[in-house]
Amino acid sequence: MNLNTVEIKAFVPARDFALSKRFYAAVGFRMASDEDGIAYFHAGDCSFLLQDFYHPELANNLMMHLLVESADDWHAKLVADDIAGRFGVRLGAPEDQPWAMRDFTLHDPSGVLWRIGHNLPRS
Repeated sequence: MNLNTVEIKAFVPARDFALSKRFYAAVGFRMASDEDGIAYFHAGDCSFLLQDFYHPELANNLMMHLLVESADDWHAKLVADDIAGRFGVRLGAPEDQPWAMRDFTLHDPSGVLWRIGHNLPRS
């Protein structure tokens, strides 16, 4: 019996599918496929499925977490690319969290909250 796992992906809702695809490409994800209202995005070994489906309660209560090597570098790139201004989204500042992580928040155009961060050494 083989119970090894391979991957887990979340389905992320999109109020405006075309806008969300442009947003995620601008953030740094690559779109590997786009068929039948589902777009497969990835960055390195991390991936998710963007769906042409929107329900406000789902979008406004969904949180995604992206663990990166440097939250500060990711944040600097998003600021330099004016992601907040170009897409009308909220971008928080990097902060050290009590759970030994430095992260920042980014809301996508549909209201999905992303926490993008890196681990801090535990004392």
